[in-house]
Amino acid sequence: MNATESLRDRLSYLGEAATRIGTRLDPGASARALASALVPQLADTVTVYLLEGLFTGERLDGSDGLRRVTGPRQPEELAHEVMRLDAPLQDGRLLAVPMKVRGRTLGAVLLERERGPHDEIDVMMAEQLAGQAALAADNAHRYRVEAAAADTLQRSMLPSVLPRFTGIELTHRYLPASDHARVGGDWFDAIALPGSRVALVVGDVMGHGMRSAAIMGQLRTSVHTLAALDLPPGQLLRQLDGLAQELGENHLATCLYAVYDPVARRVTFANAGHIPPVLVRRDGSAELLQVPPGVPIGVGGVAFEPIEFSVRDGDRLVLCTDGLVEVRGRDLMDGLTELCGVLDARRLPLDAQCEEVLRTLRGRQDDDVALLMADLNGIPATRIARWMLRPRPITPARVRRLIRVTLASWGLSDHSEHAELLATELVTNAVRYATRPIELRLLHTDGLLVEVSDDEHGLPVLRHADADDEGGRGIQLVSRLAHQWGATRTATGKIVWFRLNTQSEGP
Repeated sequence: MNATESLRDRLSYLGEAATRIGTRLDPGASARALASALVPQLADTVTVYLLEGLFTGERLDGSDGLRRVTGPRQPEELAHEVMRLDAPLQDGRLLAVPMKVRGRTLGAVLLERERGPHDEIDVMMAEQLAGQAALAADNAHRYRVEAAAADTLQRSMLPSVLPRFTGIELTHRYLPASDHARVGGDWFDAIALPGSRVALVVGDVMGHGMRSAAIMGQLRTSVHTLAALDLPPGQLLRQLDGLAQELGENHLATCLYAVYDPVARRVTFANAGHIPPVLVRRDGSAELLQVPPGVPIGVGGVAFEPIEFSVRDGDRLVLCTDGLVEVRGRDLMDGLTELCGVLDARRLPLDAQCEEVLRTLRGRQDDDVALLMADLNGIPATRIARWMLRPRPITPARVRRLIRVTLASWGLSDHSEHAELLATELVTNAVRYATRPIELRLLHTDGLLVEVSDDEHGLPVLRHADADDEGGRGIQLVSRLAHQWGATRTATGKIVWFRLNTQSEGP
């Protein structure tokens, strides 16, 4: 074979070997591919040492120890020496080459062969392939570090424990992608709304990595802010879409927003391109709810159509992100059908049901999963009292009597004085401005909730009232004596409410 043919063969080998090493996102796999590429062309045996930090995801520095990834044990001192010199070393039949990339040395590869020393071209090829493997290992390390940071960011922005609500029991799970490298923007939430209603949210920012996790945090915060305004679900998603446009990040996100009313026993949904929820009826039958699909948040200029479903006490609602049901190469609807099959006629306690769903469906999952399950228990009618009252001067006195009798029937007479006083303040203000009947509603749950609704849109403002001020003391009193209070605009006016703690420690 002449010199030209020999060089051509060596270049062909180098190209094939570089392709074999590839760009794997696993330092160990890159090292093993390197060893496989070097044997038997350049060596009989190959030992690869890499910095320990490449496998742990920690920051790489000079204090890292070495891990022998593949091949027979060779002197580790030689590996350290060639890394320190940052140049090849040859000792008879043994060649040591540093694995360098981006100005750093990440390890060393030791080549040994019986047929004699390596020539200059052998050394150059070994260096080239060692650099290729070092590049793959470094990319894997950077990817792992970014994924870990994004995962930490994502988890820090998700609730570790959901609040407790009246009339609904919740459980949830968040699981990162099985390859630990596809951190995304999945989120879930449960938010208290006026009237003992609860907003349930699941969403998924498209894409993966730190940027998606950060966008998820911004959208989740925005949902909380908009929910505090008690916007109808369709309007909330419309406003969220507008905020996403202002972010200017060109990120899309799917989101399903549901409001459960435990008094009316209704759930209202609005959907922004998310997969539909599943309702498991109390008889055990699972049903995929036909909610309008909508388009993802960030598309812009699209209305979101709400839809309402009646539910019964004992029904179970299941919301999830597509990582639970989506399998590459299979229609998404097949995954949703499989989810319904797991839930159908398999009524288990809430946490056990959640675990069974994950155990059955997550095995093929290579994306993040957010799963939110809710048992819809309602509030018994015996714990609710409601009156429509004309806005007359005698109405506050009537309210005091109604509250006194109702609380006595609920065994809450000890709290009647405060409840009567604060309700009178709210009703007196409503009588002053309302033109239509005022609604008074009492709910006895884990505390006492008192709501006053009227057709005047102006919200009360807490402010300091001086001795000569004519108004302002009512809300000041409510703020001082109530456990919580708030006010929300509605389509027809407003609701002002307060909550008293009915436990033994008093209001």
